[in-house]
This record gives sequence, C-alpha cells and structure tokens, in this order.
Amino acid sequence: MTRIAILSPTADNPMYGAIYPRWFKRLEAALATAGLTAEAAPWTQPFDPAPYAAVLPMMAWGYHQHTDQWFALLDRLEASGVTVLNPVETLRWNTAKTYLLDLAAHGAPVIPTLAVEAVTPAAIEAARASFGVADLVAKPQISAGAHRTVVLRPGDPLDGAPTGAALIQPFLPAVREEGELAVFWFGGRFSHAVSKVAAPGEFRVQAQYGGQETLVDPTPEALAAAQAVFKAAARPITYCRIDLIRALDGRLALMELEAIEPDLFLEHAPDGGAMFGAAVRAALTL
Repeated sequence: MTRIAILSPTADNPMYGAIYPRWFKRLEAALATAGLTAEAAPWTQPFDPAPYAAVLPMMAWGYHQHTDQWFALLDRLEASGVTVLNPVETLRWNTAKTYLLDLAAHGAPVIPTLAVEAVTPAAIEAARASFGVADLVAKPQISAGAHRTVVLRPGDPLDGAPTGAALIQPFLPAVREEGELAVFWFGGRFSHAVSKVAAPGEFRVQAQYGGQETLVDPTPEALAAAQAVFKAAARPITYCRIDLIRALDGRLALMELEAIEPDLFLEHAPDGGAMFGAAVRAALTL
C-alpha cells in the first residue's frame, strides 16, 4: 500500500477536531479503492513528508485564517520535493479568490467581480455603478466557508464586512431559487454534480447555514461551463469542485473553483469516490 498524507486539523482543535474523523474516513475509503493508504497529518504542526508518496491538503481547514502559516507550509512542501496534490503552484494560485479575475481573462464564464483593497462606501458605490445592481456581496479575497461574506443592500452598515482586501460581486437571486451547482472534476474528467440550495432567508449554501445538497445530473450547459472553467485554469489540477450559479444575464457562471480543501461530497458520488482515488493514483505516476 502506498502512503498518502492528508493535511488535517489537530484532534484537539476546538472548531474542527470533533468532526474531521468522519470526513477523513470518506477520503480514506476512496483512496483505498486505488491501493492508497491515507494518514492524517495535522497541517499546523511540523511533520516529515519524506515517508509519503504524496501530500493532499484535503482537510487543511482554517488555512484562510492563518495565511502566513499556510504559505510557509507550502514553501516547505515545495522545498522537500514531495508530490503535492494539487501541486503547490496550483494551491498558491487558488488561495486568493482573485484567481476569478485570471479565469475570466482566459475566457471562463465568471460572475462579475471587482477586487478592492478595502470595502468602503466608495468601493460599494463603484461596484453598484459597474454592475448596474443595488444588492451586492462582499467577501475576503482569502476566505473559506463563507467567512465574513455579507450581502450589502443600499443603506446597510458595513458591520461584518471584510476588513481587508476583498471581492465585491452582484448578489444573485438564483442562490435562493435554483441554487448553486457543484460540479466535481477528477483527473480532468467529470465525476458527479450536487445541487446546493440555501435555506429560506439565507444566501449561504453551506450545510452549517442550513443549505441542502442533492445529487443531480448536470445539463449539457452546466458541463460545458465547467469544462470551460477547467480549460481556462490551464494548470495541473487532480481534483476540484467547480461551483456554478445562474448569473443575472441568465447564463451559468463560475462562483468559485475550489482546488485546496473542497468538500467532494463523496457520499453522493455514484462510485463512492473511486474516480477520485484513481485520479490521485494516476497523478503519482506522471
């Protein structure tokens, strides 16, 4: 069996320690189908990557709140020469959500996005003028799990808004109607898709906010949009989650491409994650 290290929280982490074993078991089972043995490696503590065939950051939860530590870890992994999946270059690129601007510049369908150094009244008014809408969403440029993501309507205070560099986007009513569509790409191929719909009165689709997920068959439009995003990324990506949403112009556009520690919803995958395991195995032989 080939040993794989999965970057994880520590067992005593007050936020993640109690829940990570369930997530780890799903990844462990998927990797086992490809003859790979998964071992947890707390990402906030020193560890020796030498015994492992690869390191996967699949549960490096909290990296967005400890970015100096995160980037230092990426530097150490790169210097060690160990295989990292996704590669360190891809992880650095995907850490800041300004990658959306890069993808849009390379032809991917991306929801309109402005990058700002701070969420200020002037920045908000500029975004409203640029997008032609009143309701906006602001989120930190480095974030996960909808951390400090807020809807800003005319007259709203900036309480809870990002305090540093941020992205501003139009609020999309589809999040409460059709919802988001998460499309999973393993080894450059489609695996499965999950619809994510926000709870009544919410705009965040994550489960901790009451969002509901359902396995769905993506339409040809959705598959074409996901393929366009993957092509525009133009970098090594063994696994990713491509979140699509209906934009104001009626087309499906990219909300987010997660290539660091996405929830892969393997409990919904028809093959239980075998394609994910096979993609990791194949990447080890490249």
